[in-house]
Amino acid sequence: MTLSLKFWGVRGSIAVPSPKHIRYGGNTSCIEVVAGGNLLILDAGTGIRGLGPEIQQRDIRDIRLLFTHTHWDHINGFPFFVPAYDQERTIHVIAGHLKDRGGIEGVLSDQMEHPMFPVPLEEMRAKMSFEDINAGDSFEPFPGVTVRTASLYHPNGATGYRIEQGGRSLCYVTDTEHLPGRPDQNVLGLIEGADLVVYDSTYTEEEFPRKIGWGHSTWNEGVRLCHAANVKRLVIFHHEPDHDDDFMDKLAAEAKETWSETVVAREGMEIVLD
Repeated sequence: MTLSLKFWGVRGSIAVPSPKHIRYGGNTSCIEVVAGGNLLILDAGTGIRGLGPEIQQRDIRDIRLLFTHTHWDHINGFPFFVPAYDQERTIHVIAGHLKDRGGIEGVLSDQMEHPMFPVPLEEMRAKMSFEDINAGDSFEPFPGVTVRTASLYHPNGATGYRIEQGGRSLCYVTDTEHLPGRPDQNVLGLIEGADLVVYDSTYTEEEFPRKIGWGHSTWNEGVRLCHAANVKRLVIFHHEPDHDDDFMDKLAAEAKETWSETVVAREGMEIVLD
């Protein structure tokens, strides 16, 4: 059984449906992970809308939806997730930053209340359950699949995830800000020896000093962390909305030249760890 992922939304902050954002995509954060035949979804940005019909077509009945945090770009696709309205589906929602702040169910419900949205959470007919964990916890969402978590440095908090199955591991570390010259020990501990790390690379090194406090990082820091933690491969993720296709092409070439095991996430891109 393999561990694989597919990118349904790779953009940060806000969706950008633009002819200049075609090659890399304009939808916000959503990744599909298949671990031992089981489905986990990482975040529910606008990218999750496209994933929903495919889940219906593949007739996947049992889903785990993991949230890094609940800023708009990571949750605003949730009300448009078709399987959530299907009573034949089971969806277990997990978050690691809200245990002492009302919980994930309340946040998702609030964004669907009038006058923000016409359909309340209660109209979702799937077998829905909600769980709030502490960042740093580990759990087993499916038999043979282990998830480890870590707290990330981001306004209002965020959680990084490491998914392990069949001797392979991938990490999802987005919406985190680094301190220059001080590698984040939480991140290093989470990604140590991983086969693949998806990392928040919103800004360039030149942009970063003007964005301190915004809660994001750079691909250069991702490379440094991966080298320090003996990671095999880095995926650049959470692209800044103003970074159009031409900009991303240049960024991808520079990153590849810096470390050959670096790739820039594109909508629709699939990676299999076998």
